[in-house]
Amino acid sequence: MGRYVFKLPDVGEGTAEAELVAWHVKVGDRVEEDQVLADVMTDKATVELTSPVTGVVTATHGQPGVMSAVGSPLVEFEVEGAGNASDAPEPVAEIVAPVAAEPEAAGEPEVAPEAEPVAAAAGNYVFKLPDVGEGTAEAELVAWHVKVGDTVEEDQLLAEVMTDKATVELTSPVAGVVASLTGEPGRQVPVGGPLVTFNVEGAGNVTAAPASAPRAIEKPAPKAETPKPAPAKAAAPAKVVAEAAPVARTAQIPGVRPLASPAVRNRARELGIELQFVPGSGPAGRIEHGDLDAFLARGSQAPAAPAATGSLYAQAEGTTEVRIIGLRRKIAEKMAESVRRIPHITYVEEIDMTVVEELRAHLNAQAKQTGKAKLNVLPFIARAIIVALRDQPQINATYDDEAGVLTQHAAVHLGIAAQTPNGLMVPVVRHAEARDPYDTAAEIARVSGAAKDGSAKREELSGSTITITSLGTLGGVVHTPIINHPEVAIVGPNKIIERVVVKDGQMVVRKMMNLSSSFDHRIVDGHDAAVFVQRIKGLLEHPTTLWMG
Repeated sequence: MGRYVFKLPDVGEGTAEAELVAWHVKVGDRVEEDQVLADVMTDKATVELTSPVTGVVTATHGQPGVMSAVGSPLVEFEVEGAGNASDAPEPVAEIVAPVAAEPEAAGEPEVAPEAEPVAAAAGNYVFKLPDVGEGTAEAELVAWHVKVGDTVEEDQLLAEVMTDKATVELTSPVAGVVASLTGEPGRQVPVGGPLVTFNVEGAGNVTAAPASAPRAIEKPAPKAETPKPAPAKAAAPAKVVAEAAPVARTAQIPGVRPLASPAVRNRARELGIELQFVPGSGPAGRIEHGDLDAFLARGSQAPAAPAATGSLYAQAEGTTEVRIIGLRRKIAEKMAESVRRIPHITYVEEIDMTVVEELRAHLNAQAKQTGKAKLNVLPFIARAIIVALRDQPQINATYDDEAGVLTQHAAVHLGIAAQTPNGLMVPVVRHAEARDPYDTAAEIARVSGAAKDGSAKREELSGSTITITSLGTLGGVVHTPIINHPEVAIVGPNKIIERVVVKDGQMVVRKMMNLSSSFDHRIVDGHDAAVFVQRIKGLLEHPTTLWMG
């Protein structure tokens, strides 16, 4: 029997520590591989940690509510075989040292410490995709940070994967040589599916290479070659050449959050640099510190198109292919699912917003004396929607079309479609029906800001019952908003513009706004949609009625 120490992995982008939320095992429990051990929370999400081995729990470290550092011991097991740690507590931090100290291999590491442990490798270790979110069944592989033949240390970054809510960095649970990688960026990988196969010292966790190895994106390096020190030493001159030669940088994909470490992001914020304009030289276009330096050296400007060498009207040649992966693909899938599953009906009405604008100007003038925040038009539109829903509760609802069940909600959890550096997100203003205009405005600003800076929690990005999608000053004349499935309605105000209209037989200039709204025609009839929008119109054209009983 041996001792295995499971350490807290990096469960987020460069996370240095995580809060222990709950234990799912206790000392004395026998656990199976991939069984849930504990829940930990980072700034982005709550993550379930699963067991990498089968064994008996001999110790747990930390109490719920305590912050644990990445790489610190979390659970100790008694396992069959050598484990990854000796009985002495001090070698716990080094995963391969106890294995090297076994009698059978004791003489070999002394000859060439950097290479011989690989030659003495007695088994394979398969790292499987852990559950990186609450009940996540699969995740999308965004980028690899290692390749076949690389020697990696414990806790070294292996890959980035993306769930519906966040991008997570996966680190190595062992030290060894990468034998195979399963999957290419953009591919969905099921939780529990093999991700990386290592050649390691000791027995590993499988007796032979997994069946999925032939699907690796690179062929496994022959075992006879991996232990040789020459390839490892040859890598250093290659790096020098790469630094001396011009570095190939990959332009960022519009609408997709650029890949960068927290340190790079912090430095970019301090320098006032928008990462979306910085080409990256790392794997999958990851932005490094050198990329920031290069961006500053050329004047901190967005990448310019190559200067034309001929006429202003010279013909352009060539094409550019951009793979739609990561969050942009998630958005695309959600939009396609919504259109495919929901028969939309769109209704547009023009609304005279002159009185609302006058009231808003009056309240904002008072706000200078009271210290309250300025109001934009959204709290008024939100309130009109809330009041109009009182007469038509079937519109404040979610529809499970597979079960055939419509759930009508008493509370109005208002989704606010927001464009963020990570793409389109819908943060939620909860219990909008219980908020005054100032509270509504503050909460819209808070959740929208959290979505834009990436600090929004899971519950702040889900659970809406009806959505507003406002294009602000870009609102155009009319648009056809797509319903946020499984809701049944979405309201889309367009920009407010001054127009000449006829009022009481006179031509006058009024501030007019078109309101574009879409409804699930399976639930909302055209008549009901029109009644709902006309009710909103009446409330906004007589805004003193918005907060009346």
